[in-house]
Amino acid sequence: MACEISADRVLAGRLGENGDMVELCSVSELAPGSVVPDLVESNLLQPEAVRQAIRETVGPLAGRSRDVIAVLPDAAVRVVLLDFDALPPSREEAEGVVRFRLKKSLPFDVDKSKVAYQAQPSPNGLRVVAAVALAKVVEEYEAAIVGAGFSPGIVMPSMLAALGAAAADRPTLVIKVDSRTTSIAILDDGQLLLFRTLENVRGVVINGEQLAEEVYPSVVFFQDTYRTNIERIYVAGLPESGGAAPALRAQTGADVKELVASTQLGTSARGLIPRWRMAGVVGALLS
Repeated sequence: MACEISADRVLAGRLGENGDMVELCSVSELAPGSVVPDLVESNLLQPEAVRQAIRETVGPLAGRSRDVIAVLPDAAVRVVLLDFDALPPSREEAEGVVRFRLKKSLPFDVDKSKVAYQAQPSPNGLRVVAAVALAKVVEEYEAAIVGAGFSPGIVMPSMLAALGAAAADRPTLVIKVDSRTTSIAILDDGQLLLFRTLENVRGVVINGEQLAEEVYPSVVFFQDTYRTNIERIYVAGLPESGGAAPALRAQTGADVKELVASTQLGTSARGLIPRWRMAGVVGALLS
């Protein structure tokens, strides 16, 4: 199971037995101000309301299982790409090196944070995908899930989770919008090549031209750096993702699709919750 906690809702899903689609899903709305995603301040302003929403959302899907993947808002986690010639063979020493490099890019003390990272080969050595958040922020979310009677074995930011729903065999742009952020990722050959999270002042009412304008600098940077073009675009988080297609297609010439496909949902999960809302949960379960 996966459970995504966001500013306005708690959304959960359960993976089917064959592991290739989400068979059941559930959602509970949250009152405004219950969750205020932030890198440094307390996020759960009404923790009991969040715990109750988790019980009501995850409970009907759980059966005897208590383990869930916890999906956190992108505004609560910083994701950074770092390049290294190499990392020490010891995991503990390598994490220390990653933490040292992160110090300059964080608005909080890295020594008070939780860090997870994955190293992937790059032309000049290693590229590290690092996710970092204040320990007290992560522990808020974990405590809410534990208080609801479940165990958060894995914790992921929503955009990194959502990437599990995307094919990455060729240059692919993934855009995910929520009420506070616009997250942009570019994948190719199974690797994450670019990741940016921008403040979204327009929320989910952002139109296609505005979204394309925000994304354009990242597309240009990718094309100049890697000397190749975007071939496919996935969009999540917008009720009218097709409305962004003409502007994005005009910029790149690439096909534009909704990130979560109907084939990734079982019959019982289709139509209950709009697909544009489900990227974090579906990606976390299918990755």
